[in-house]
Amino acid sequence: MTVSDPQARIATLERELQWAHLKIQVLEERLRQQRIKMLGPRSETLSDLQLELLAEEEPGVSREEVAAEAGRETLTDVPARDSKPPRRTHPGRQRLPDNLPRVEQVIACADRQCTRCGADTAVLGYDESEQLDVEPARYFVRVIKREKRVCRKCVDGTVTAAPLPERIVEKGLASNRVVIQTVVAKYADHLPLYRQAVMLEREAGLEIGRATLDSWVMRVGEGLQPVVEAMRQDLLRGSYIQADETIVPVQMHDGRGADHQAYLWQYGRPGGETVFDFQLGRGREGPRKFLGKWEGILQTDGYPAYDGIGGPKLVHVGCWTHARRKFVEAVKVNPQDGEAVKMVTRMDALFLVDRHARHQQMSDEARLALRQQHAETWAEEIRSACQALSRSALPKSALGQAVTYTLNMWQKLRRCFDYAEVELSNNLAENSMRPIALGRKNWLHVGSAASGPKVAAILSVVESCRRLKLPVIDYLSAVLPCISQRTLPEVANLTPARWAASRT
Repeated sequence: MTVSDPQARIATLERELQWAHLKIQVLEERLRQQRIKMLGPRSETLSDLQLELLAEEEPGVSREEVAAEAGRETLTDVPARDSKPPRRTHPGRQRLPDNLPRVEQVIACADRQCTRCGADTAVLGYDESEQLDVEPARYFVRVIKREKRVCRKCVDGTVTAAPLPERIVEKGLASNRVVIQTVVAKYADHLPLYRQAVMLEREAGLEIGRATLDSWVMRVGEGLQPVVEAMRQDLLRGSYIQADETIVPVQMHDGRGADHQAYLWQYGRPGGETVFDFQLGRGREGPRKFLGKWEGILQTDGYPAYDGIGGPKLVHVGCWTHARRKFVEAVKVNPQDGEAVKMVTRMDALFLVDRHARHQQMSDEARLALRQQHAETWAEEIRSACQALSRSALPKSALGQAVTYTLNMWQKLRRCFDYAEVELSNNLAENSMRPIALGRKNWLHVGSAASGPKVAAILSVVESCRRLKLPVIDYLSAVLPCISQRTLPEVANLTPARWAASRT
């Protein structure tokens, strides 16, 4: 055996040992990710330990940026290590809203004679205090009597009668308000129909089956579909859309006994309406059909189904929050990873610029100028750091995956600094998905594939009213009763945004 044989064997064993260490590191990260997913905190902010690590190892990070990540306005508000934390001033007693009606309750003195001389006392004034109160829901039967009139002089005795008020459910037992309350309770308050049926029986002594309640809901969804189509047309007339998608289980009634995983695709713009589109799959056909040949600015996460849709001039923009989230996950699985901590704080600096613009109530154009003046420097540093990390980080590690995602999305992320109206993140679209995630834990699934578009129509109106700060019950009460008799031009003026504009 030659001398080189043992050396080659040692080199081979060293490579295998290095590969085993790398494999163990990746497996340990995956295990920590699963534990964090099941038991860990959901917050995406850095801990104090990670912030201290950042401040010590990153000379290019200012103390203000570290304080911004910690949720503070300036670091001057943070006490020194040896000093006592400052006492927080109490904000004072909260004042009840002025728009709530006031009901006075006068409490008379039990003793109306003077305790010294026995003479009758006079009212000097009142000590006033306020407290929030509520009247429990009161169910009652509305008896509708339509007046009938007849002409005594005509031979045929013509009889006329007052018309019935418009009904959402014709010949139904429930009034419009009960139907609307059922819909709002399910899709705004996440109260499933079987619980509402139990409440009706308990409070009103009335047994109404879930099938009947579901028929009310579907009637509302069917009536709102033309309104939501008008909302979609208004959305496509704009130049900027944020999109996201989430799963929704659907009963298929095919004998398998298992739900099908369908999807709700959400399209909206900041400060405006949002539209949900029901699709049985997560393929590109859904957004391609919804957007058609639209050629505005589309902001999404990195899901590939959004590529290759819309018209040839469509501009696809990425989301910095998704890129940041990847590095936050890397910090969670390895809190001592200084490179991941530095990257999170660099990205926080981008949002710090937008936060300043928001506090100063800047216009979109002024915010864009501020981004280009300050944030672009951080963006280029992020790109350079990611390129350097791509040569040293394990591709399958949390840090390696975060770096790969950021570099793959770089062109789309970089476009946030080219358009004034574009937000840095897709958070508003994600926030619109959270009520659905909470709701499906309660109402579990959609009853059928045919019900999906109706459910999407209801969710579109409920979420749009929430975004626009409109009372959804008042809106539905004004729009639904006569919706079937409206022409398409009339329906176009009944969207939540246009209805709110007509009221003002």
